[in-house]
Amino acid sequence: MKFEITPARAAALVALIASVEAAHHGHAHHHGHAHDARMVPENNTLEKKSGQCQFPTDAGLVAVTPNEQNAGWAMSPNQPCKPGNYCPYACPPGQVSMQWDPEATSYSYPMSMNGGLYCDENGEIQKPFPSNPYCEDGTGAVQVTNKAGQSVAFCQTVLPGNEAMLIPTLVEELSTLAVPGMSYWCETAAQYYINAPGISVEEACIWGTSANPTGNWVPYTAGANTVSNGDTYVKIGWNPIYLEPATPFRNVKPEFGIEILCDGDGCNGLPCRIDPSTMGVNEMNAPDVFTGAGGATGCVVTVPSGAKANIVVFDLGGGSSSETTSASPSSTSTSSTVAPTSTTESSSSTSSSSTSSSSTSSPANSSTGSGTSAVDSSNTRLPKSSPTNSYTYRPHVFTGSAEISSASSSTSSAAPASTSPAHNGAATAAVSIVSVVFGAMAALTLNF
Repeated sequence: MKFEITPARAAALVALIASVEAAHHGHAHHHGHAHDARMVPENNTLEKKSGQCQFPTDAGLVAVTPNEQNAGWAMSPNQPCKPGNYCPYACPPGQVSMQWDPEATSYSYPMSMNGGLYCDENGEIQKPFPSNPYCEDGTGAVQVTNKAGQSVAFCQTVLPGNEAMLIPTLVEELSTLAVPGMSYWCETAAQYYINAPGISVEEACIWGTSANPTGNWVPYTAGANTVSNGDTYVKIGWNPIYLEPATPFRNVKPEFGIEILCDGDGCNGLPCRIDPSTMGVNEMNAPDVFTGAGGATGCVVTVPSGAKANIVVFDLGGGSSSETTSASPSSTSTSSTVAPTSTTESSSSTSSSSTSSSSTSSPANSSTGSGTSAVDSSNTRLPKSSPTNSYTYRPHVFTGSAEISSASSSTSSAAPASTSPAHNGAATAAVSIVSVVFGAMAALTLNF
């Protein structure tokens, strides 16, 4: 039986893959927006002071670098919330924001920056959707299981907002990620940067530099969203900026791996695994490995309605975590949460990167062929069906499609495209987002 994904599900899958790499654009942009929609000032629950666009400290939100110029808002540390602007905020782990500009109805710049609460010309904070909460629980379809022995920081990008990875989830043993459903802004996905074990959220969840593989320079990214029929798309992959020619550690294999496991049968796309102990940089084990922005590889797993997926983080010294596809949700765990109004003190230097697909270059130590064929997935139970190697992406705004390289073997690598060194400005941001769009997958067909 052949099942072809509907355009609506294909569009939802677009958001999952395309926007994670796009997070390196626009983080330094500041924006203004004339707001004509009628909104209700938050007189009762928001602490405000005229002219200062003050961050609400009593709304159960997470304060991001409250001692910097952003003063708690989910904005870059040097970006204050100013009158006449929308100011995004961070929700607790597992929850998604439910406030944004009502006029921002598509994923297009600059309207995609207008998330959160509106600070009017008098400096008073207003709630765009008075009947909506600030945050609500995500679909709960994706958890993180930490087997690395140290805490792991998952840093979510701010969207709508500047798409910097500022929203923290610190995973001690088990934590639920914020996975948006169809009611979220423009039906977009949540995107995460996965830091190495032992890196604090203060160091991890800020825009970084090429001095360290943290923040936007981490090796791995992830994304997820739930569509109208209850299915959830979960993606893991290599971070394009980690592979750029100018990145000093581009050939360094990370000391931790990640994979997607499911708590039951029915998931499509397994195994979906990155294990540097047996693979080179930009290689992974999956039935269909796609090549996205900057030549970075990734894989997608479809999780059926009612099931849960686990993104497992494991230390290479501790051995493989894929001895079974079952990640028991009933196991005793310490789900770490970032307490409301918690602080992320460190500021960051601003650095942006643009990508270009005009040329290619391969990491020096990236191994292919028989060198990686020793990956043992015999203990990983394959689903009844797997995605084929035919994909099409339909971005929310951009149109067009591109062929995606898919490996025929279980382990694949792709040479990352040569990308320009760090640059600043809106022009390079535009290049980055276009490269993301045209690096995404298009019509997903599943064979049963």
